Amino acid sequence: MQIDLSLIGMEKGKQYETIITTHNSEGVQNAAPIGVICSGPDKVVCRIFKGSHTLDNICSQREFVVNITHNSELFYKSTLGNLPEDQFISDDSIKGIQAYFKCEVTSLKQAVKRSDPIKKKDEAIVIKADVVELNINSDVKAFNRGFGHVIESLSNYSRFDLVDDAKKQSYIESFREAKRVVRKIGYREDIKAMKAIEEKIKEKGYDV
Repeated sequence: MQIDLSLIGMEKGKQYETIITTHNSEGVQNAAPIGVICSGPDKVVCRIFKGSHTLDNICSQREFVVNITHNSELFYKSTLGNLPEDQFISDDSIKGIQAYFKCEVTSLKQAVKRSDPIKKKDEAIVIKADVVELNINSDVKAFNRGFGHVIESLSNYSRFDLVDDAKKQSYIESFREAKRVVRKIGYREDIKAMKAIEEKIKEKGYDV
């Protein structure tokens, strides 16, 4: 199959929510949700913090698999622990996954991001990789969480006039964080939507 990440909805410069699977030197497999940036039709970048099995495995094996899915169960299980052994396939992909692609590492570099809300900025590694194999088992588009923030912000806005001042402030703080994320990773349409919500909140007399 042609290696072109646009086939699964990934655009250059955008970040997507994925599950990365790896293995260590003993063949023990691991899964973890990781945001992946598309940097070209067959190239990706991700930033992973030190101390994770995923980063250790990638550094030692110089390869990893990116799994594309909208299955929330896979996300929460791989976040709160690890997937059961029987959910992994021998090539490190996840059983029944809609699409996945195999990556080979081209560079590892320590990263510092001043804008990052995480305090330990010097404990992250930026990984650049080439996509060497793309497998699409069923129709799926990689998920950009900017859209999710837009929907959540709209939901909160719809309740804005029904809640007390404390809850209003909670919604405003949530919106500010959502706006930060959308500006960073969202599509043009997502950014436009957040701007429209912001103007409506300002019309109500609140600074966001």
